[in-house]
Amino acid sequence: MARARPSFRRVAIIGLGLIGSSLARVLRRDGLAAEIVACDASADVRARVLELGLADRALADPAAAVRGADLVMLCTPVLSYGAIAAAMARGLARGAIVSDVGSVKGAVVEALAPHVPRGVHLVPGHPLAGTENSGPDAGFAELFKGRWCILTPPEGTSARAVGRVAALWRSAGMEIATMSPAHHDRVLA
Repeated sequence: MARARPSFRRVAIIGLGLIGSSLARVLRRDGLAAEIVACDASADVRARVLELGLADRALADPAAAVRGADLVMLCTPVLSYGAIAAAMARGLARGAIVSDVGSVKGAVVEALAPHVPRGVHLVPGHPLAGTENSGPDAGFAELFKGRWCILTPPEGTSARAVGRVAALWRSAGMEIATMSPAHHDRVLA
């Protein structure tokens, strides 16, 4: 049986802990990305990601990692988003989608929006999944199966971009809900 065309040309995953490495496994398993680029500050994590076959390339520089990506997924602690966004901004291509996996959304929009260039789509997300383990070895593709992912696109975000992110999480086995960042934070506080 012929494999479906990948949903994304290049996906950059920034932060390859439990969530990032699990997402990389989903992308690999389902052929959803023609290329996966990992970005992590730790040389040990980058080496392990390549050993595990989770990415085609592993880089330390966020701007280099996102160059040419049509999807960028931030999977680091939310408090690091502002610095990462500032570092990656010059590498973002027009039409790219920037998303994340953070558990608070107002702070995510505040940290990312000032650094997202015109023509790049911001689609914050919160997959409600996890375990007590961390690191690239802790990830597994089934982590998201039967769980919820809440998308919190700011007003005016491209419906097509939101749909592409929703389709990715559905491929991982998640149910999707969409709400405003403020409503998310009130409901999940």
